[in-house]
Amino acid sequence: MTLNIHSSEDARRIAQRRLPWMVFDYIDGAAGRETGAARNRSAFDALTLRPRILRDVSQRDLASSVFSQKTNAPFGISPMGMCNLSGAGADLMLARLAARENVPLGVSTVASTAMEPLIEAAEGNAWFQLYFSGDGVGTFKLVERAKAAGYKTIVLTVDVAEVGRRPRELRHGFTMPFRIGPKQFIDFALHPRWSLTTLFKGRPEMANFDMSGYSFDRTESRAGANWDTLAKLRDMWPGNLVVKGVLDAEDAIMLRDAGVDAVQVSSHGARQLDSAPSPISVLPDIREAVGPDFPLFFDSGLRSGEDVVKAYDQGADFTFLGRILQFAIAAGGEEGLQRLWDVLRDETSITLAQIGATSLPRS
Repeated sequence: MTLNIHSSEDARRIAQRRLPWMVFDYIDGAAGRETGAARNRSAFDALTLRPRILRDVSQRDLASSVFSQKTNAPFGISPMGMCNLSGAGADLMLARLAARENVPLGVSTVASTAMEPLIEAAEGNAWFQLYFSGDGVGTFKLVERAKAAGYKTIVLTVDVAEVGRRPRELRHGFTMPFRIGPKQFIDFALHPRWSLTTLFKGRPEMANFDMSGYSFDRTESRAGANWDTLAKLRDMWPGNLVVKGVLDAEDAIMLRDAGVDAVQVSSHGARQLDSAPSPISVLPDIREAVGPDFPLFFDSGLRSGEDVVKAYDQGADFTFLGRILQFAIAAGGEEGLQRLWDVLRDETSITLAQIGATSLPRS
């Protein structure tokens, strides 16, 4: 079946058939009426690349670098919560992929595998993604734990002051920790392959809280975070500090001036504010605002190698892929994940050839 993955849309279509409706809609869904997700796609589709001919493009290089580390691919893995819902052991599959490709693995605060085994499986290629929550006491405990585990990069996600309303999740009664009622039981019974595997491997849980001395409520307000919070994190974190979820050029300038090491332009995959602008449409303005040398990362809406090239062309220094990787796992496990990764690499390489380039465009 994995040989039928020739695009990210193929992976999504197979995943939709195999996953329980609740799980698929959790991964696939977006905020509100999902016009933001449609806007992200439309913005990418509206961008064009300039085809060039009769250039020697026989030797093309997809390598990139992030924080002075060379990567084998021009994209890494976004932090995603509860990845093991897409397939048993998904977090570790992503970690092993990060190790093979020497790319960053984003380890979510609400990952379904603890941060320690993930950085080990990723052979050090892991960044810890942090949510500020409540009064921040538990948040900073996680920072210290990440430091002890050997993480060198923290990604502070700032676009979730409150968890966005995602109607597809709400209709299914999706919650974390995972709860099973009559409605969910019927859903799972109709998808026995996923359900039996999950039952055998164990119900996915938020794994970073069993030893941190506090519990995590996904719906708890995160609205208390402010610039003082950022300053405290900067003071206590000696490594790289990335701020993710930035869509405003003025905010990006303030973050740069506050000592942040990189900004990640992102709309959280359109899962937060339905009316947010598409990240790809604001990326050039943010690049102009922060200057050519400040690191700018990008995620949200990437579905192909052509999209990756467009993001670099618009000013990104590095890109991150998200839910499409979970679809590949749901469609074909670790083989499916590697298959889609190879497809995306091929798409990127072919796109470079078509535009007469031997490496990724740079701002």
